[in-house]
Amino acid sequence: MAQQTMSATVYNQRARLNSQLWRVGLYAFVILLCVMFGFPIFWTLMSSLKTPVEMSAFPPAILPETPQWVNYYQVLIIPRIPVVIWAWNSTVVVVLSTIGTVITAALVAYSLARFQYRGRDALFMITLATMMLPAQVTLIPQFVLFYNLGWINTLLPLWVPYWFGGGGFAIFLMRQFFLSLPRDLDEAALIDGASYLRIFWSILLPLCKPILATLAIITTIATWSDFLGPLIYLNSPEKFTVAVGLNFFKTTPEVGGEPMEHLLMAACILSMIPLIVIFFVGQRFFVQGIVMSGIKG
Repeated sequence: MAQQTMSATVYNQRARLNSQLWRVGLYAFVILLCVMFGFPIFWTLMSSLKTPVEMSAFPPAILPETPQWVNYYQVLIIPRIPVVIWAWNSTVVVVLSTIGTVITAALVAYSLARFQYRGRDALFMITLATMMLPAQVTLIPQFVLFYNLGWINTLLPLWVPYWFGGGGFAIFLMRQFFLSLPRDLDEAALIDGASYLRIFWSILLPLCKPILATLAIITTIATWSDFLGPLIYLNSPEKFTVAVGLNFFKTTPEVGGEPMEHLLMAACILSMIPLIVIFFVGQRFFVQGIVMSGIKG
């Protein structure tokens, strides 16, 4: 009996030790991943505080000798680089694109999730198929369309398409969430005399706050960071967005300009701040929306 008790104690100690070793290894792995993914941001931040001489020094120094906080001020006051105007253009595109995606994707997903009609499943399959097409495939037809509409060198091509469903991924995400909501809500509202639009707006949509916040965050990050669209459709520097405008900081002495890599790093940090703030503010809704949309449906 004593031998069995001793064996059980040894087994428990080994199991506890293995659990602790596993936990330590897991934490070490997570910390390593955090360092790997966080180091580029840390390097950009440190580079934004360096002088042009420190940027070209070899071997490169990680930390600046004297932090140059004035670099951030210089980014905003360079006459030929209107960063403030670019930030405003990006804000306009982001706000209009996000509103259009949230509203229209919710409407389309509500139709696909709640109604039975001929061709519904085929229409949904076609919508999913659009996610498999690279953006470059439809680039030329879209350019021709916007050119014929006279929208080239305007912000319209960057946000108007988001008002037509918001894309296959947005529709799919919203549909999965609608399928997780019980149909008893619709039936009870119909018995009380509510219309389908009233059910959508007053009953189902308020329950979709997590997935709406998730979709808004994803759309905001995608449109703020979009580079190809503004590069193709915009010609005038005063119409540029932040993603395209950062190219103006690539002037080097070899082409007749002063080195601006340190200002480029400062501009990159400034362009990241809105996205970081939005993500952390809506992080709770973001995680909740992703989880709830993937459990059922």
